[in-house]
Amino acid sequence: MKSELFSIGPFHVYGYGLMIGIGIIVAFFVAMKRAEKKGMNGDLIFSAGLFGLIGGIIGAKLTFYLTEIPAIIEDPSMLWDFANGFVVYGGIIVGILTAYIYLRIKKTEFLPVIDLVVPSIALAQGFGRIGCFLAGCCYGRETHAWFGVTFPEGGLAPAGISLIPTQLISSAGDFLLGILLIFLAGKKRNRGLITGLYFLLYAVGRFLVEFLRNDPRGNVGVLSTSQFIAIFMAAAGIVLIALSPKWGSPQGEDKAAEKKAAQEAGVQEDADQGVDQ
Repeated sequence: MKSELFSIGPFHVYGYGLMIGIGIIVAFFVAMKRAEKKGMNGDLIFSAGLFGLIGGIIGAKLTFYLTEIPAIIEDPSMLWDFANGFVVYGGIIVGILTAYIYLRIKKTEFLPVIDLVVPSIALAQGFGRIGCFLAGCCYGRETHAWFGVTFPEGGLAPAGISLIPTQLISSAGDFLLGILLIFLAGKKRNRGLITGLYFLLYAVGRFLVEFLRNDPRGNVGVLSTSQFIAIFMAAAGIVLIALSPKWGSPQGEDKAAEKKAAQEAGVQEDADQGVDQ
């Protein structure tokens, strides 16, 4: 629950940054392995993910600025703090949009790629929320329940007060969502279904967790900014789920997988013939 985990000489390792880094590595590793298994273009997936990552970081930061305009007016130095202050929703939206633009330029179908990638996004978010816990940001309301967590001095959360560990609740939900989507994607699914489920389930989970949080994060009427955005994200998920039967399954992906299976079968047949001879 401390922001700095350890130091090696002049280098300081912070929990938030470390977990974000681990999340990114795991996300790319899982996506590339699943792309290979499905016979998809691994280089294209990696490039789309890289552009999406860059766009996501920019989007998360810009969204934070939008939600903190009054505070920035009072203290403009916040604009130069690039280590803290990111909004996940902005990262998701701009990251996916950036990947979409890249794939359009490459004349590659978008939905099969994003369906492959969103489970990895959920897993990365799970690690990111552990980072939030270590830094003390995104903290919950005060509680006297057994599961309350008391943060030490030096973090972003109020010290010495038992708080609901909303970061860990979010992390568990993100990991479960990522695993569920990977399991569902293992079956033959229509284009857009996995992405639609991610949008819908993540939005519902985030909307509910927001009731437990107590950190300053902006409001739109009686809703937090994240709850307001969650409504539109859930609606987008429902639309994608509804349209997915119309789009059908990713035939290109199926053909690539069939071709790979045929090649492997051919290699095995040649090997068997060699043994017979």
